[in-house]
Amino acid sequence: MKKIFHSYGALSACVGQELAVTDWVEITQERINLFASATGDHQWIHTDPQRAAQGPFGGTIAHGFLTLSLLAQFLMDAYAVEGASMGVNYGLNRVRFPAPVPVGSRVRARLRLLATEPVAPDGLQMTWEATLERDGGDKPVCVAESLVRSYGAPA
Repeated sequence: MKKIFHSYGALSACVGQELAVTDWVEITQERINLFASATGDHQWIHTDPQRAAQGPFGGTIAHGFLTLSLLAQFLMDAYAVEGASMGVNYGLNRVRFPAPVPVGSRVRARLRLLATEPVAPDGLQMTWEATLERDGGDKPVCVAESLVRSYGAPA
C-alpha cells in the first residue's frame, strides 16, 4: 500500500526505516524483448529462448538494467508526498546484481530510506536502499542506492 506523507519533514522523520515492500511484478519474455528493442541489447541470454535453454541459466534471463529500471515503478508505487509537483531520478550511488532473474519470475522491492537533505529552492533529495528480490530466490537480484529528488511539497 502506498504511503502518503504530508510534508518533507514527515518523510525525513522516517530515515533509517524500511518504508515499503512493493507488490510483485512478473518478468515475461515480452517485457524482456521490449527492453532489448529499446536498448539495442539483444544478447542471446535475454532474447533467444532456444539457445538460452542450453546456456548457464537454463533459459532466458532479464537484463540487469531491466531489473534496475523497475525501481522507478517500485518507488512510484511505494510513496507520495502531498503537494509535490514532481520527482526526478537523480542517479545511483551503487548497483549490484547478485542473482539472475529468469523469465517467468516475479520480483519486488524492499525500500529503506537511508537519508534526506534539502535541495533549494523547495525540494528534498532522498537516498533509498532498494533490495529487489525474486519470488522463491535465496539472494537479491539487485541491490541499489537510488537518489530521488522531489520538488514543491511543504517542508
